[in-house]
Order: sequence, then C-alpha cells, then structure tokens
Amino acid sequence: MTVLFCADRAVRFAEVLTGVSLVSCAAYDRGMDEEPNVVEDGEGAPAPVKIARMWWVVSAAGAILLVIVLAALIFYREANKPFGFEAEWMSELVEARAPIFTAPALVFNWIGGGISSNIIVPVVIIGGLLLWRRPWAALYYLCATIASATLVVIIKNLVGRPRPLDILVTPDFGSFPSGHSANAALTATVLGMIFWRTWVWVAGAVYTLLMMLSRTYLGAHWISDTVGGMLIGAGVAVILWAPFAYLLYRERRQPHPPIWIARH
Repeated sequence: MTVLFCADRAVRFAEVLTGVSLVSCAAYDRGMDEEPNVVEDGEGAPAPVKIARMWWVVSAAGAILLVIVLAALIFYREANKPFGFEAEWMSELVEARAPIFTAPALVFNWIGGGISSNIIVPVVIIGGLLLWRRPWAALYYLCATIASATLVVIIKNLVGRPRPLDILVTPDFGSFPSGHSANAALTATVLGMIFWRTWVWVAGAVYTLLMMLSRTYLGAHWISDTVGGMLIGAGVAVILWAPFAYLLYRERRQPHPPIWIARH
C-alpha cells in the first residue's frame, strides 16, 4: 500500500510540474476514432476531459534536439562539406534530371517558398478555418507557422551552410535547414492535429516527402537539410499543439457549418 501511495503521489507531482496529464483518457492516444466518455453540458459542449500531451511533447522536443545536434555536426565538420551519401545522391539526381520531373519540382518550389508560403498558403488555410468556424485552429496554425519560420531563420544564420553547386533555382541564404521542408511538415502536422483524420495524415506525409525530394532534385538542399527542416516543422507543430489541445478538442466536436449558415 505504501508503494502504491508513493507512486500515485509521484504521478500527481509530475502532472503538476508539467501541466499535463499522465493518464491517457483522451482519444488522442487512441487515434481519435474512439470518443472518450464525457458528459455533455447544457449547451451541447463536452464536459472537461484530460488530454495526454506528455508523449507528444517529449517526442517533439527530441526532434528539435536532434536538429540542434545535426546542426552542430554540420558546423564543426565544415559547413560546406556534405556527407558522402548526400554527394552520391545529388549526383544521381543531377543525372536523372528531365523536364517531366523538373516541372513538378518547380511547382513545389513555388508553393513552399516566397510569397506563396509566406502569404498565399497561410491566408487560404487561416481563411478556410475561420470561414468554417475554427478560430482556435486558425490561431494555432498562425502561431506554429511564425515559430517554425523564426527557428529556421535563426538556425540558417548560425550554421551558414552553403547551397549545393548544381542548383536550378535562386534561393535565399543558408542551406540548413530547408525552409520548404519545414513549411511542408508544419502544415501537414498542424492540419493532422486539427482534423485528426487518416487521409489528412497520409496526404500530409506524401506532400512533405515530395517536397523534400523536390528540394534535393533541384539542387537547393542536401538530404540532411531537408531532414532537419522536416523535424523542425513537425516538432514545432506538436510542441505548440500542447497548449491548444483541449481547445482544439472542444472545437472539433462542435458543428462547423460555414459562417453564412446558422449553426443549430
């Protein structure tokens, strides 16, 4: 009994320190296909429910830590020196270049950077979320986008890794990490967290991988650059999801007709 009591106290103490529940009573840990047992209040909104965040946040923090380690490794081994497998991969892609592959790669280049990624894509996503009555989701996406972009710029300037020489586009400064890959992973993860549907996760994963491939195909990044960008985008999205988790859960359970249709 003493051991059980001490264990219970330790769990409670950890919950107080972290601000998260160690008891997985939310459907996030069950794929959100199963709804937790909650009591509806008088207005139809779900009663308070605990959402386990710790595993998600720890995993995301580990991803960011891995990026920092990778950045330090690149910096201290000479920032302009790619790993052997990266040089070989780049050579293979350069030899395989053809218009049928270059055209879609350039489309991904436009979508993931410049005015498209900084203005058009965010406006479309935030506008769509607001039109379909998801204000907390829109705020979550906005905060995650700003945080990810800021972190990418900081690391780019600290590492200062030159771009590959066989490049087909005109990018900004710094090769590590890939901003395009970070944007793709962030968007995929945020939308996955908001809607929690299998097809959203699958589509997001495919989009992110194609974006990463297109960056190396165009010679804009080494493989490690795209991996670093992907980890930053996904990691930031998950870390910033934690404070929004309960709000997003409640919001998702509400009806979402467009704002020009009355909600019943």
